[in-house]
Amino acid sequence: MLMEFLAVIVAGFGGGGTALILRRLSRRMLPEWLTPVGVAAGMVAMVVYLEYSWAARFEGGLPEEVIVVSKNAHVSWMRPWTYAVPLTNRIIAVDNRIRQRNSRNPDLVLTGVILQERWALTMGFQSMFDCATARRADLTEGTRLDEDGIPRAAEWYQLGPDDPFLRIACEGGAHGGERENS
Repeated sequence: MLMEFLAVIVAGFGGGGTALILRRLSRRMLPEWLTPVGVAAGMVAMVVYLEYSWAARFEGGLPEEVIVVSKNAHVSWMRPWTYAVPLTNRIIAVDNRIRQRNSRNPDLVLTGVILQERWALTMGFQSMFDCATARRADLTEGTRLDEDGIPRAAEWYQLGPDDPFLRIACEGGAHGGERENS
């Protein structure tokens, strides 16, 4: 966040400096108000760039085995440009680095889930996917597994059979490795 703040300040200096240079080159024919407008334009342009590029920068830093399955597009009246091009403010990814298929019930796959929102800490947890019935249960600290590796008293969420979240978790995605557990 500090680096982005500094980038906005530097962009303001760049916009103001560009306006000053243009005024000098025009032998002061351009109005004086061009300099503060240049500062503001540089800062706004940098903020818009940083807001729209954060998702790609976050994705670019993920390992191969972590596959993005969902991006939330957001529009806001406070950011009128988002009506033209919606802004990604949340990403959900499947972490196949910890992917495990249940040896007793091969339709059950345990994998990691990463939730990332703009300006928020990254949150991760584990989910159990039942590939045969297209459903998912999020595992919490108190979740216990029975002798067959099925979560007890877990809340299962029904997913569509073509849901990318289910497909990536069950198939392992493009780069997903797999271990077996019991």
